[in-house]
Amino acid sequence: MKVGVVGNPRYRELHGLLARLAAVAPRYRFTLHTEPELASLWPASVSTSALDGTGLDLLITFGGDGTLLRGARLVGARGTPIMGVNLGRVGFLTTATPDTLDEALAAVASGAYQLEERHALETRIVGTGGAERPGALALNDVVVHKAGVARVIGLRVSRDDEEIGRYSADGIIVATPTGSTAYSLSAGGPVVVPEVDALVITAICPHTLAVRPIVVPGKSVITVELLPPMPSMTSMPPMPSSTEDVLISYDGQVGTTLKPGDRASVRRAASTVRLIRIGKEGFFARMRRKLQWGDLSDRERA
Repeated sequence: MKVGVVGNPRYRELHGLLARLAAVAPRYRFTLHTEPELASLWPASVSTSALDGTGLDLLITFGGDGTLLRGARLVGARGTPIMGVNLGRVGFLTTATPDTLDEALAAVASGAYQLEERHALETRIVGTGGAERPGALALNDVVVHKAGVARVIGLRVSRDDEEIGRYSADGIIVATPTGSTAYSLSAGGPVVVPEVDALVITAICPHTLAVRPIVVPGKSVITVELLPPMPSMTSMPPMPSSTEDVLISYDGQVGTTLKPGDRASVRRAASTVRLIRIGKEGFFARMRRKLQWGDLSDRERA
């Protein structure tokens, strides 16, 4: 089995976990392929190959959700199963911990696991001259937002061929159900269970009381257009005085700049990201355990 390994070197325990993985690799017939940044953390006696994301049977990520998101972008549309080992604080997308690593490796070697198919997003950006450029794959969300000073930006948001509205806000989040528990949740968006076929549109700090998050069918194409500065009108919210340093980011990790008139079209990717799930813990059990969903333990009983 060709196993790719992605990790966050800032975690001190990573060196020991890689040693544990290397020790059982011959038993499970794992051929290890690693990021160059991790080369010095493997035991000197272990032979590894460079990781390029192709031809893998399994990808193991050591870190938090951010490391898993980076791994998902690495394997892209290839459908490689991903097993996340949580070294961070929340690790909502991961399925194993350092304490359960040995059992998790045995489970994936024997096929004793479930696969969760998660929708991802793809983006195309069209400039004023008609030139197109692709964006990166995003498992959680695509976000158009202001960089630098705290000033709102003007955005026109459409679903398919219908304009939803013009927003004066810090930005717009287009999230998958997987991403509904990430940035969108922090911005006031709803929780959407992973198997629901939907997209979530959430404004970031909108400059109006009339804007609320929107849930649309998963087949929708969401277009976000950066508006040029314009004066306030009674029929729409006031537009900003500047459109400099506006960014579009993917899973909060990579991105590029947008200019007035640029249009970013976000849609569901043709392929899914496949997350390994070990054990019987369900989505809401993870919500209760990791996000304290419905936790009223701090309230005094009447």
